[in-house]
This record gives sequence, C-alpha cells and structure tokens, in this order.
Amino acid sequence: MRLNPPKTTLKPASAPALAAPLAAAKTVSLEFKDNALALQLFGSHHSHLALIEHHLGVAINARGNTVAITGAADAVDTARQGLTRLYARLERGLGVDRAEVDAALRMAKGAGALAEAELTVRTRNRLIAPRTPRQAEYLRAINEKELVFGQGPAGTGKTYLAVAKAVERLVKGEVDRIILSRPAVEAGEQLGFLPGNMREKVDPYLRPLYDALYDMLPAPQVVKRLESGEIEVAPLAFMRGRTLTNAFAILDEAQNTTAVQMKMFLTRLGENSRMVVTGDLSQVDLPRGTRSGLRDAMETLAGVDGVAYINFTDEDVVRHPLVTRIVRAYDRVEARRRSAARYEQRTNGEPSDD
Repeated sequence: MRLNPPKTTLKPASAPALAAPLAAAKTVSLEFKDNALALQLFGSHHSHLALIEHHLGVAINARGNTVAITGAADAVDTARQGLTRLYARLERGLGVDRAEVDAALRMAKGAGALAEAELTVRTRNRLIAPRTPRQAEYLRAINEKELVFGQGPAGTGKTYLAVAKAVERLVKGEVDRIILSRPAVEAGEQLGFLPGNMREKVDPYLRPLYDALYDMLPAPQVVKRLESGEIEVAPLAFMRGRTLTNAFAILDEAQNTTAVQMKMFLTRLGENSRMVVTGDLSQVDLPRGTRSGLRDAMETLAGVDGVAYINFTDEDVVRHPLVTRIVRAYDRVEARRRSAARYEQRTNGEPSDD
C-alpha cells in the first residue's frame, strides 16, 4: 500500500500564550489527504490532539483535515513527527488510541534513525511495534545479536517483546522451537511441598509466559505447539545437560538465578539459536549475600562479541501511567535505603553486597 505522508509547511508563530518565549516559537501546518483517517487521527472530540497538547505544551488548531501546531521548536517537531507516525499507522490499516498516541510521542522524542516499520513484530494474532526508543533498540539487538540481556523495571515490555520475536521466528520457520524458562519458587526451585504433579507445581510461576503466548498465537495453535514440543515452557532446572539448537530461548526473572544457574543456562546455546535474558535487578528475591546471576553475567560478559545489553528505565514503562509513578517512587525509596546501607557497611567495615 502506498503511504501518503502529510504535507508540511512553516508559518510565522501567531499564538501569544506559549510556555516558551514568543521569539523561540514556531508554527507548523500539516495537511492529511484522507479526511476519514484524519478524523481517526484527531480522536473523538479531538481527544488525541488534546493529549499531545498536554504532553508537549503546544497549541494545536485543527480545521478540516489540517492542523497547525504552535509552540517551542523542539516540542513542535516532536508533535509533527508523532502525528506523522500515527497517520502512517492508520494508512497501514492499524488503529490509533491513547496508548498509541503516547507511544508515538515517545518514539518521536528519541527514536532518531530507528525505523519503527522495520522493527514491527508480526505474529499470527497481532502486529507489535516498539513504543519507546529503548524498546526499538531492544528489538534491533534481538535481530542482530545471539545473546541479549534486557534489564529494567516491570512494565517495560522486556519479556513480552522477547516472546513476540520468538513467535515471529517460529512462524517464519527460522527456528524449530521456543524455550521459555523461569526460576521457579525463587532461586532454590523447591517444588516438592506444592500439591499436584510437576506441571501443576510449576505452571503458576510460568503463567506470564503462557499469557504472552496466547496474545501472539490463536489458542488452538498454542496448545498444539505445546503438545508437539515446538514450544516448551519449563523451570530453569529442566535446562541442565541440554544443548538448545535451532531454538529461541528466553530466561525470564533472571535476577533470581544464582551465578551457577545463569552460567548453566547460557552454556546451553547451540547452533542457529538465540537467547534473551530478562530481569529486574531491583526485585532480587535471593537470600541476603547471594549474588544475582543476572548481575554477575552482565558484568562477566561485558565486551564479549555477540552480546547486547539493554537497560530499561521508568521512562520505558508502557502500562498504565500510574505504574511509571509507582516505579519511580519505589526507586527513590530504594536509593535512599542503599545509600544508608552503604554508609552503615563503611562504618562497620563490612564488604558491600553489590
């Protein structure tokens, strides 16, 4: 389908009430050729335009299929790029909602040369595009490297995007199977006290991986591929002694592995395989004094060819906006606690846990 980018013209600034000084302001006009798509782009009662105004501090005046954006130069450019991205998305037959508007603005602020269309993941159920520049960097790393570490807070899409890439490769026939793994019941994987058979014991800990699979593939295909072994969801202990060839392997919640467990998993990598390791070093559940295998691996493998490291931050949280505020609040408290702990250790002459 041929895309019709909106026409762009520059006009002298005319809006008097701007956050930036008037001399630094500019106005950009965009014209969208398809009136029906323009209406979808603007949102019900221009709600999408209002959201952009709120996020960027610009003024947007819409008339017919044309908008004029006035404000500080950087903010106007971000709004223009965001609207252009969203219009192109509509031309491809995809929808636009408040979440997509937010994602487009994030990408416009920092995507640079990263091409969103190039990095879109295609699965049987949906198309999945990066929603932040760091997510785009993460997808590109998975495309190019054999081993990728994704570390950061909850809600940043680390596991979801990795599962999406795994499913995409499986559907295309680029790998023969997907291996999804997690350390079960913290690092010790002490499953004996739980009721039921082995699958019933471990399934609750692997449920987030199942949820992602059912988002990517029709339910009958998930069941069929699980039964055939094309998709395997298993606790980390089941990886010992294996060689994973022609596979896409994902280790989730890797902050709760020990260094020994992590080394065991990483050395399962076989020919024509990819590995993605995800985790959040702010949520380590290991016994005090036990070093996280995720931290150990990221430090040990620094500079090793074929390995990529993506560190997500609270700016990459793509869940409800409140989640971002929750993450930031916890980070502030944790930073104060770490500072106090380091001071106490120095005072007592104790070695650091880090």
